[in-house]
Amino acid sequence: MSNLTNRAIKETFEKMLEEHPLNQITVKDLVKECGINRNSFYYHFQDIPTLLEEIIKDHVDRCIERFPRIDSIEEILEVSLTFIYERKKMVLHIFNSGSRDIIEKSLMEMCEYAVANYFNASISDRPVKKEAKEILVQLVKCLCFGEMMDWLLGGMEDDLREPFRQLCELNKGHIEEVILKSLEEPS
Repeated sequence: MSNLTNRAIKETFEKMLEEHPLNQITVKDLVKECGINRNSFYYHFQDIPTLLEEIIKDHVDRCIERFPRIDSIEEILEVSLTFIYERKKMVLHIFNSGSRDIIEKSLMEMCEYAVANYFNASISDRPVKKEAKEILVQLVKCLCFGEMMDWLLGGMEDDLREPFRQLCELNKGHIEEVILKSLEEPS
């Protein structure tokens, strides 16, 4: 019964976030909509921000499970955007609230996972210096994250995938060139 209540609270909260800005949702409204009492809510969650963090973490974990291998730079953004496209209104309501940091942290996690996954797969058979790999991951992660932040700040008006694909096309070869420059010298 406890897991059912936990899931019901999360599902109800997500539904409410699709319809209302975060700052307009109270525990009182949530428990009323969910059909439970306040004590049941506080048994499962400390407060609304704790609930929100757990929901976002659940979504990030599911995205990671769905994409165990990333095969291209373009796919990095696709993986990172999966959560946003599935819950666009909810993400925008959170992003435009005082809890923006939760979305930013989660998107940065998604970008880091996707970029590291891509580089682990694409350079696993090459002797790339550890420091160079870390710099590459940081560079591409920040590129993806920056593109998403700019898009979120613009209200997610357009589809970000096509401009990012074009950016990747313009940069084709640059990442590979950096990888070649960072190969360890044979001893």
